[in-house]
Amino acid sequence: AGRVPGGGYGAAMALSLGEGGGGSRLRRQLESGGFAAGEYVKQLSQQSDGDRDLQEHRQRIQALSEETAQSLKRNVYQNYRQFIETAREISYLESEMYQLSHILTEQKGIMEAVTQALLLQADRDDPALGARRAAAAADPFLPLSAKDAAANEEGRQRTLTTLLEKVEGCRDLLPESPGKYLVYNGDLVEYDADHMAQIQRVHAFLMNDCLLVATALPNRRGAYRYDALYPLDGLAVVNVKDNPPMKDMFKLLMFPESRIFQAENAKIKKEWLEVLEETKRNRALSEKRRLEQEALPRPAPAPPESTNPFDEDEDEEEDDEPSAEEEVVDLSLEWIQELPEDLDVCIAQRDFEGAVDLLDKLNEYLVDKPVSQPVKELRAKVDERVRQLTDVLVFELSPDRSLRGGPRATRRAVSQLIRLGQSTKACELFLKNRAAAVQTAIRQLRIEGATLLYIHKLCHVFFTSLLETAREFETDFAGNNGCYSAFVVWARSSMRMFVDAFSKQVFDSKESLSTAAECVKVAKEHCKQLSEIGLDLTFIIHALLVKDIKGALQSYKDIIIEATKHRNSEEMWRKMNLMTPEALGKLREEMRSCGVGNFDQYTGDDCWVNLSYTVVAFTKQTMAFLEEALKLYFPELHMVLLESLVEIILVAVQHVDYSLRCEQDPEKKAFIRQNASFLYETVLPVVEKRFEEGVGKPAKQLQDLRNASRLMRVNPESTTSVV
Repeated sequence: AGRVPGGGYGAAMALSLGEGGGGSRLRRQLESGGFAAGEYVKQLSQQSDGDRDLQEHRQRIQALSEETAQSLKRNVYQNYRQFIETAREISYLESEMYQLSHILTEQKGIMEAVTQALLLQADRDDPALGARRAAAAADPFLPLSAKDAAANEEGRQRTLTTLLEKVEGCRDLLPESPGKYLVYNGDLVEYDADHMAQIQRVHAFLMNDCLLVATALPNRRGAYRYDALYPLDGLAVVNVKDNPPMKDMFKLLMFPESRIFQAENAKIKKEWLEVLEETKRNRALSEKRRLEQEALPRPAPAPPESTNPFDEDEDEEEDDEPSAEEEVVDLSLEWIQELPEDLDVCIAQRDFEGAVDLLDKLNEYLVDKPVSQPVKELRAKVDERVRQLTDVLVFELSPDRSLRGGPRATRRAVSQLIRLGQSTKACELFLKNRAAAVQTAIRQLRIEGATLLYIHKLCHVFFTSLLETAREFETDFAGNNGCYSAFVVWARSSMRMFVDAFSKQVFDSKESLSTAAECVKVAKEHCKQLSEIGLDLTFIIHALLVKDIKGALQSYKDIIIEATKHRNSEEMWRKMNLMTPEALGKLREEMRSCGVGNFDQYTGDDCWVNLSYTVVAFTKQTMAFLEEALKLYFPELHMVLLESLVEIILVAVQHVDYSLRCEQDPEKKAFIRQNASFLYETVLPVVEKRFEEGVGKPAKQLQDLRNASRLMRVNPESTTSVV
């Protein structure tokens, strides 16, 4: 029967039943406070006549359970719908309360304005009343109109102080000043500019010179926390077109960020847009008047009367000299007054060229003007915009931006930074951007197929990028010769990055010496392409690869020595029988490619060769090593290559020398002498000649090795090899 709880669940089951006799009885049992499921089932089992009654009763309880579950679902749905409707009503009520608060604030302001107007009208109609009010004031010497203006100003500041007391954290950021007053305020909802998701509810305070944004405190009604403060000089207001469900929104642009706010309705949005534009306009006009007043020539203060009788003569002499009037800088021109806002608009619209053109125009206008206080203030405002513009251009060149488009994509930002006098920074950022682009291009290369194929792709990508970067650098920094040293340093670091990827694929993977030689040859050929622009980085790639190439040469030398020793240990000093003419012809061709032109004199009848297999294999392996090593050769590897050749040749020569002393059979001894003659008179001259052709100068060590009849003197009685 399962668990049948009492209380709520049982009541819900009972409610789902009809009013029939069986249902009513079962309902009363379930509603009883002392209902026990175990006792009920036990009693039911005792009273039933058989299994059929229990099955029927079980079906009734199952039907009752299903009906109760449906009833519970309906009740939950109804409660959820009522909850949603209640939340919507609460939201509407909250909105109406905000509107009512805004209306009351407006009404209060209107009533204060009407009261002030009535007082002024009464004073005009009854001068005696105004005189009595003036006599009763604390300061009887202050004129009435001035006192009214002071009272109005004091009321505005008192209202601002009262409102700002509700905002935590703005007292130190918003210093009190005599001319600051509150213009407009209200609640707004902030949305994310990218995803249009609601962020938070804020309260905005618009003052005559700035906009304060505060967030609502969750547990304190009518209290706020400081969020941001924006001067009106650097603030731009943009209307956002309604796109349901996103409507009644406007955007505030203040570099380097932008924020989107939603008003309660279209009317309040319109009021915000109008009052913001009007306040910005009034602010600009007041600033313009202030600059005009400061630009007017002021009479010099009269010097204090001197009691020194000797100063009279000096004053007379000074009066004779003409006093030079200071030149007045005219800053009332419309384009100068609107310059800060025009710069903000250019930066917001990413019109970098227009912004720099405006700055050049201002610098050209002020180049021969005296530095007065208004000029300093204007310069301070413009310098702030220059910093903002520089930050934007720096961000444009940062590696975080898209690296597509090649070096030319950075030309716009680089050229404007150079025009702003930031050549060093432009050079640094340009090279960092290109380094990130080159590194990304190398990482995106897929390592597949043969190593040589990957190296071809790697060299093409890297050296093409390096060449394009060099040409673009030469175009952008044509007049900045001091930046070229930075480019050379950058090229060296980029070459190091390339060599790391190159070595990891060629040398760390233990490729054969022939493959490594081909890969290095490809890299050298691509590196020579840079000579088209006068850039030679061959010595850098040599310096970076010398360690890996030395390791490869020594490793391959050790392999040849081990293989030669192994063949020497199995040497029987027998002539070679190649069995077929084809095999003999192939061996002739191989020896001819190794540089051995007189090999025919060592061939016998049929398919016999009058040389040992060990000597022939050594010749082919040594010449192959020399050919591949010469592809890798550069001056830093001269001694490494020479010493490796000497070590390899010594192994074979010492073995022949030892065999001549130990062999007792005259025929075999003659055969050994023939192999020794082949080594000394044919192989060693070929090695020496090929080395001199590849390197460009003879090797004295190889000459000494060939001229010596015996390379090592050993104890004639000894029968052990010293190798």
